[in-house]
Amino acid sequence: MEARPRFSFGEVEKVAEEFFGTKCQVKPLPGYIDQNFYVENDRAEKFVLKISHRADSRAAVEAQIAMVSTLTEKMPEYCFPTIVASKQNDTIFTVKNSNGDEHLARMVRFISGNFLSELKETTDEMLFNLGLFLGKVDRNLMDFDHCGLHRGLDWDLKNVLDSRRSLAYIPEPGKRRLVEYFLLQFETHVFPELSRLRRSAIHNDANDFNVLVDEVQPEKIKGLIDFGDVVFSNTIFELAIGCTYSMFHKSDPLQAATQVIQGYHQEFPLEKLELELLYFLIAGRLCQSVIIAAESRVLEPENKYIGVSEKDAWKLLDYLLSCNPERAKRRFLRSCGYQWQAQGMSKNEILKRREKLIGKSLSISYKEPLKIIGGALHYLYDESGKTYLDAVNNVPHVGHSHPHIVKTAQRQMAILNTNTRYLYDYLIEYAERLTAKFPDPLSVCFFVNSGSEANDLALRLAKNFTGQKDMICIDAAYHGTTAADIEISPYKFDGPGGAGLAAHIHKVEVPDVFRGRYRRDDPNAAKKYARQVYEKIEELKKSGKSIAAFISESLMGVAGQIVFPDGYLRHVYRYVRDVGGLCIADEVQIGFGRVGTHFWGFETQNVVPDIVTLGKPIGNGHPLAAVVTTPEIADAFANGMEYFNTYGGNPVSCAVGLAVLDVIEQEGLQENARVVGEYLKNRLQELKQKFPLIGDVRGLGLFLGVELVRSRETLEPAVEEATETVERMKNRGILLSTDGPFYNVIKIKPPIIFTKKHVDFLAGNLEKVMGEMA
Repeated sequence: MEARPRFSFGEVEKVAEEFFGTKCQVKPLPGYIDQNFYVENDRAEKFVLKISHRADSRAAVEAQIAMVSTLTEKMPEYCFPTIVASKQNDTIFTVKNSNGDEHLARMVRFISGNFLSELKETTDEMLFNLGLFLGKVDRNLMDFDHCGLHRGLDWDLKNVLDSRRSLAYIPEPGKRRLVEYFLLQFETHVFPELSRLRRSAIHNDANDFNVLVDEVQPEKIKGLIDFGDVVFSNTIFELAIGCTYSMFHKSDPLQAATQVIQGYHQEFPLEKLELELLYFLIAGRLCQSVIIAAESRVLEPENKYIGVSEKDAWKLLDYLLSCNPERAKRRFLRSCGYQWQAQGMSKNEILKRREKLIGKSLSISYKEPLKIIGGALHYLYDESGKTYLDAVNNVPHVGHSHPHIVKTAQRQMAILNTNTRYLYDYLIEYAERLTAKFPDPLSVCFFVNSGSEANDLALRLAKNFTGQKDMICIDAAYHGTTAADIEISPYKFDGPGGAGLAAHIHKVEVPDVFRGRYRRDDPNAAKKYARQVYEKIEELKKSGKSIAAFISESLMGVAGQIVFPDGYLRHVYRYVRDVGGLCIADEVQIGFGRVGTHFWGFETQNVVPDIVTLGKPIGNGHPLAAVVTTPEIADAFANGMEYFNTYGGNPVSCAVGLAVLDVIEQEGLQENARVVGEYLKNRLQELKQKFPLIGDVRGLGLFLGVELVRSRETLEPAVEEATETVERMKNRGILLSTDGPFYNVIKIKPPIIFTKKHVDFLAGNLEKVMGEMA
């Protein structure tokens, strides 16, 4: 039997005629799951015939009628769709269509007027009046109850987490991720507090297609229709829903919501906790709306009404993501006379206590340090309510607080976390998934906790396999913080506090085709830079030595976002292998699809290393890293001395690693890095044409560098200008940083979920900053 009512015009005309005992005019009206018809009898009286979905029980319909009756009695200055009895004196009656499907039906009075959605613009006064009206509704319903209100309802906000089962109906990965993120926030912030929130009967659907305004004075609320979603639930949901739709089409959505809140609070005072959760409740309502719309589009494509607000809902969800929840909380609380205080300690207090408790070798970014209290996919939130577009942190590879990563870690942590001396599936599953991303013969994993550990272990593997200890590295390189890593990191050993070049370490020039000895106009630049490795090897031969390994990042980060000239690593690897040395590719910064065209940076050079080290993006912020090598090298390392890492490869870490791979693959993020990275690089190249301060734009995918120079002829590094650019961009809500030997390279390496919209925001602001400094 059909659950959704499907009655023809002829059948409805017959129902209306039997109801009034006279012939009637009938026209269809939009509806979600009910079937609604405009009915006009021979006396020109206007009504609405509502035929209910079979999911609506008689008790639920009776509850709707009773609520309308209560509000009509207590709020006579407003209009509500009051019930009309049939000539048989029935208020609820059963109708049957030609298929034999029976449904409950009722006739209510038609209310003329304009919908809130029809207004071209809404004034602050009108929004305040909307809040006042909703406050009156809820105040007058505080003592109202009915058994039909106590029901399971998809549109009840307390059930919003149940909508996860329908997330697959949202086809676009980015949109699905956005909804999953806000559902996670609802689960984190709202769900534990539901029992502390007031409960009452609520209308539960004060959207802009259900609120009527006066035809002559549109700032006045006339009434409310469609009581199909009435429910006994948390009272604050009423205001959250009203705020949600009032925020559509607004240049300042928070201001619109604040007006509604103030009106509501004046009539029906809000509690502090209700206001503190309102941001997440609004987001929850939007999630309900877009999920149900997506599901209905597949299951009931003919029902256009359900998607009427979908486009606006997506736009508002995107806005809310960019809006720091603390900013919303502050405005909402203050609008009702409550005080707002920033979370936790002040920045000055943290700095003072940090100086005493934390080692002073740790640096802090920016002249005015940031206190970060939250991360949301592309954004970071500070304690004052400001939002920052994160264009520099490559550790949250697939976005801050990505819901799939978070839920995976939470779930596995609740089940088991142990070490590799026990057997468990995740270790094998992750090793298989990870090594499947590599070319042969790279097929054996060692799991550790950081890129530094990974590089340290890679050096041990190389020394053990070759019986040599000498290493070749590239100048200005950085490979980690262990003693062995620092020895192969000129960025460290040649810098402040460094001990200089160790006797067994040999460095070659950075193959920098912008600033280096051989430039882009030299077709043999790759061979010439690689030749330096050959020469180092020849020098070692003269003293009866050889090398254990050559180590380099596949694209250099700290050295200034350096992309090697084509063929550089191919030539270097040949020289190294000719004397029995190993080739180590440090993919800690740029692996996992960031370069766009390939999953690994070394693939852009058409080489296969002997050892690859992984870190940073591998766990999206979870402490996870790995070394991947060949069976031959791994077997040689099994020389009797056990290699055990307490946390390396634990079940939680492996589950997180799998989740990161899931997200990259399912959301198509490698391709996103390629497409968006090319778009960003083109935008930066345009700025280079406009501003002489930009000497070079380089990089691959979403791993880019902008080198600033005071002269394109002398290439004098514009160090102060680079620092000032980063500071000014931070003040505009965009996080960048500097690197390179002179710290004049602005590095851009955002989460690879970055979009063209974010690129436009970044490039537009960078253009303004460059203009200010010109």
